[in-house]
Amino acid sequence: MKIRILALLLLSVLLLDSCSSGKAAYKQGDYYQAVLTAVNRLRQNPDHKKSREVLGLSYAAAVEFLETDAKNQIASDANFKWNRAVENYEKINTLFEEIKRSPGASRIIANPVSRYKELTEVKGKAAEESYEAGIQAMLKNNRGEAKRAYFLFADVQRLSPGFRETIEMMNQAEYNATFRVAYSEVNASRENFTLQQALTPVNRQFLKFYTNAQALSENVPIDHQLQLQYRGVNVPREATTSSTSEKLEKDIQVAEKVVNGKKEPVYEKVRAEVRVYTRSYRVTAEGVVQVTDVKSNGVAMNETILGDTNWTWQWATYTGDQRALSDNQRNLAKRKEAWPDREELAKTARQELVNNITNAVRRFYSSY
Repeated sequence: MKIRILALLLLSVLLLDSCSSGKAAYKQGDYYQAVLTAVNRLRQNPDHKKSREVLGLSYAAAVEFLETDAKNQIASDANFKWNRAVENYEKINTLFEEIKRSPGASRIIANPVSRYKELTEVKGKAAEESYEAGIQAMLKNNRGEAKRAYFLFADVQRLSPGFRETIEMMNQAEYNATFRVAYSEVNASRENFTLQQALTPVNRQFLKFYTNAQALSENVPIDHQLQLQYRGVNVPREATTSSTSEKLEKDIQVAEKVVNGKKEPVYEKVRAEVRVYTRSYRVTAEGVVQVTDVKSNGVAMNETILGDTNWTWQWATYTGDQRALSDNQRNLAKRKEAWPDREELAKTARQELVNNITNAVRRFYSSY
C-alpha cells in the first residue's frame, strides 16, 4: 500500500514538473504559452532540462504562428483586423523581452526577434479602426452601445495617446452610458440614524447615486428615484429565558480490587440533578427601499429589509454529586447568570440593516 502511494506521489510530481516546463501547452499547440512557461521556469532554474527542450521546440513555432496570423489579419476584410495584428506583434515583443530577462532562456535562444517597428505601424491604423467603431457605437444612442464606445475609445487612448478627440469622446461615452439614481431618505423613527451610508459601496462606473439636492444643482438627467425609509429598531424590554432539568446517574470507578489474582475496578454510583438555563434576545432594525422609474412612474422595487442580531447565553445549576455531570454541564455550571447589552445589540442590528440594504440595492442594479 505504501509503495502504491509513493508511486502515485511520484507520478503527480512528474506531471506537475511536465506542466511547469510548458510541455502540456506545447502539445496543445499553444506555443506562445509554452514559451512563457519554459522561460519562467528557466528564470528560476537555468538548467531545467525539460524547459530547455520545450523552449527550443516552441519559440520559432510561436513567432511564426503569431507573425503569419498578423499578416493574414491585415490582408483580410475582418473587423478589427489591425487590433488583432497589434495583439500578435505585442506577443512577439513580450517573448523577446521575457527571454532577454532570463539568462537560462537566453542561452537557448541567443537572438530572439522583436517587431517594434511593425507594431508602431499597425498601432496607428488600429487606433483609427477602434475610433471609427466607437463613433458608430455612439450614433446608436443607447446605454449598451455607449458602454461599448467607452471601451473602444479607451483602446484608442492606449494605442495612440492623444489621437483626435479621444479623451472628449471617452468622457461623452461614459456620460451617455451612466445610469443615474437620485435618492431621498425618510426617518420614521425617533432615532438619530441615517441609511445614506448604505449606498456608498454601490456606486461604480456607469452607475451613480445622487442626493435629490445634488441632482438638482448639477442638473443631471435622472433615471430612477430611490427612497430609503428607516423605521427604527425593535429592542424588547425583556429577554426570553427557558430552562430544562435532567436527572443524572453515572458509575464512577473509585478503586481497584484483586479477584482471583486479577485487578478489577470498583465502581460507585453517583447522582445529580442539573438545570440548564437559556436566555435569548433578538433585536431587529427595519427599513424599506422603494425605487420608482422616472419615465414610466412605475415602482421598480419595493422591499422591506431587516437587520437583526441574536444574543444567547446559557448557564447551569445543579444539586448532588458534580462527578455525574458531563464536561459541558460542568462548564455551564461555572458560568454566572448574564444579561444582554441592549444598546450594543441595537447598534449591531442597525449596521446589519445597512449591510443588507447595500446588498439588496447592489443586486437590483447588478444588470444596469
